[in-house]
Formats: sequence, C-alpha cells, structure tokens
Amino acid sequence: MSSSFGSLNTALTGLYANRRGLDVSGQNIANANTQGYSRQRVNMQSVVGGSSAAMYARSDGLGDGVEVTSVQRLRNEFLEERGRTEHASSSYLTNQAAIYNSIEDVFGEPGDTALQAQFHDMWGGWADVANAPNDPAARSALLQQSATVVDGLHNAYGSLASHWKDLRGEAAAFSAEVNQTATAIADLNKSIVLAKASGATVNELEDQRDLHVMHLAEMVGATASKRPNGAMDVFVGGANLVSEFNTRTVEVNGAARLEDQAGDPVQLTWKDNGTTATSGGRMGAMIDALSTVIPGMATKLDDVAKKLADTVNAVHTTAYGLDGVGGRPFFSGDSASTIAVALDMDKPEQVGAAPTPGTFDGSVADLLSRTGERTDGPDKAYQNMIADLGVASQTSGRRADIQSNIALQIDSAREAEAGVNLDEEMTNLLTFQRGYEAASRVLTTIDSMLDQLINRTGLVGR
Repeated sequence: MSSSFGSLNTALTGLYANRRGLDVSGQNIANANTQGYSRQRVNMQSVVGGSSAAMYARSDGLGDGVEVTSVQRLRNEFLEERGRTEHASSSYLTNQAAIYNSIEDVFGEPGDTALQAQFHDMWGGWADVANAPNDPAARSALLQQSATVVDGLHNAYGSLASHWKDLRGEAAAFSAEVNQTATAIADLNKSIVLAKASGATVNELEDQRDLHVMHLAEMVGATASKRPNGAMDVFVGGANLVSEFNTRTVEVNGAARLEDQAGDPVQLTWKDNGTTATSGGRMGAMIDALSTVIPGMATKLDDVAKKLADTVNAVHTTAYGLDGVGGRPFFSGDSASTIAVALDMDKPEQVGAAPTPGTFDGSVADLLSRTGERTDGPDKAYQNMIADLGVASQTSGRRADIQSNIALQIDSAREAEAGVNLDEEMTNLLTFQRGYEAASRVLTTIDSMLDQLINRTGLVGR
C-alpha cells in the first residue's frame, strides 16, 4: 500500500514530466525557423507501483507517478531517403539544364550577329563577286566576310574551351567540399554514438548530420544507411564515402584542357585506389558536361569548320584569280580553332572566281555562292548541330522542372512529419502548463494533509 509520503513523490514526478514537456515545446518553438530542425515530442509512461515489493508485501494497484522515457525526434527515415534521392536527381537535372543554357549562349542563335548570319553574309559575298568579277572591292569585302566567319568559329570554340576550364575548376572545388562534408559527418557519427552510449539525447546532432547528408546527396548523389549504434554510413555510387567514423577521399582527375579531353577524360575518382566514383547530383552533371556534352559540341563545331574548309577549297582550287594564278586553297586548317583564310587579306586579286585564267568570269564564285543551300554543306551541318543543342536543352529544362516539382512534393511530406507547427506547440504548452499546475496543487494538498497529521493529531483534551 502506498504511503502518504509516497504520494508526494507521485506528484513530484508529475511536476518533472510536465516541466520537461514545457522545455521540449519551448525548444520546438525556438527552432521553428531553423533549417533542418526536426520537431521533438516527449514520451511519457506511468511508473508501475510495487514492482520490487517483498514476497509477502501487498500493493493497492496504484502506480508511482510518471516518467519521461524519451524525447523522440519526429522524422520519417523513409521520406528522408526518398528526399535525398529526389534532391540528387533534381540537382543533376537543374545543373545539366544550366550547362546547356550556357552553351546556347555561346552560339546565340538565332541572331543577326550569330554564326549562321555570318555564313549567310559570306555566301552573299561570293554572289557579289560572281556579279562583278572585275571589281576588287567585292573581293575585298568577301575576304572580310570570310574572316568574320573564321573569327566566329574561333570565338565559339574559345568560349566552349573557357566554359570547360571554368567547369573543371568548379568540379575540383566541389570535390574538396565533398571531402570536408564527409569528415563532418564522420565527426558527428562519433559524437552521436558516444552520447547515445551514455544515455544522452542526440536529436540536434542527428539533425545536423541529416543536413550534411542531404548536402552530399545534392552535390554528388550520395545515399545513406543507419547502423544500430546510431552511426550513419554514406555511399557514392555504391561505395563507402563515410563508414562509421572513417572517411574516404574523392578527387577530380583527367585533362586540364578541352583539347586533351579525348585522350585523358575527366573523372571523379577515389584517391586511395584511383577507381572511378560514379557520381550523381551536381557533380554528376559537371562530369558529364566535361567528358561528354562540351567535348561533343566542340567536335561538332570542328566538323562544321572542316566541312567549310573542304567544301570551299574543293571548288576554289579549280578557279583563277585576277592575277591569273589558280589552284589556291581559300581556307587553311581543319578545325574550329585552327581554320583561317589562306589568302592574303591585302591582295583581293588572289580570290578565284573564273574557271579559266585571264577572264572576267564569275561562274566559280556563283557556284560557291550556292554552297549554303547544299544538304551536305557546312550550313546544314551547323543547323543540325544547333537543332540538336536546342532539343537537348529544352528536354533537360522540362525534365528539371518536373523533377523539381517532385522534390517539392517530397519536401512537403517531410515537413509535415518533421516540421514545427506553432499552433500545435501552443496547444502543447497549455496542456503541459495545466498539468504542471495540477501536479503542484496535488503536492500542496498532500503537504496540507501531512501538516494536519503531524502537527495537529493528538491535541484533543489538552
């Protein structure tokens, strides 16, 4: 049977439990706008009375109050893993779309000063030479228009190479950030495991760790799994980046210039064994752009330049200039970075327009003026390249928008589980406040009863 003094302890446990509830609600309210914070809940259970009573002792069946068993962190692990997966995909597609947009900006099509317009002006220059084969001014204008096309090809390739180099440096910086974040997760793992072993609450530490893991998912497509002791392992491409308290290091290896990419492709690798680390997220988009997208566009641009040089030279070498000399190539070089006008810019008479020497015949120039209409000419190759780029960019942008909406939906579900609802917390505050006041009243009542029993019993008849 419980004693009067035992009732004091029962009321006292009520005070402790409700005060802990007030503390937790206050913590939730204080961190309502803290990024990555998970709301917490006090779990209470009644203390069973008489559990350690002597053999012949009897219990009245009442308990001995209440105790706080835990402060639970309200976070759904399934939704967290789903969130990491969707954010990794969203980050990959968003950055891929941004890379395609930047490549489109390099060419600036359609536009009055873009390469397609420059091609058109150059073929028009050949038409002017065909119409006035004895006019040196028309030939000078043609040379300038051709030089403009050459400059356009050089600038486009230079912009691609510059963008490639900037992206290469950015990828290297991101790999260092991945390593720093992995180290932070390993340190948090150690703190969490030690704190759990001592019985401490680690909710805030786990919130910090989840933020780091989400950051890794967005950067490199990382996934994670928890161990029974509370530590979390992190994986990149199925291989361990963080294993309990230990980490591995990733680095970006490969070519330092776009020109060297074909023989030494850029890769994200494990530093300890040099094998490829299959990445997703933002770095996955970067590595794909460095190894495939930008080199692919540069190769197509080289093909356009080569086709331009080969097509024009094949016809121009059959023609004669005003100086009576024939067989000259009009362009030199066979790539976007090396193509140049092979003729002397100050000698327009070198431009070949006639099929026979010593005549004012513009039939060869007329033939070259129609090069832009050829289905196998440089214009068509360039148009196909721009069309493919536009389709890839549009597709990537649409996929990024769709994936972004999916990620937002998952974030809403995660927020519903882990986010702080101020209205709910205000209700909890009132509940714990009333519970604390009621426990205080019970304590006061028992104190008054004991005062009556101790100080006033036995005074009758005195």
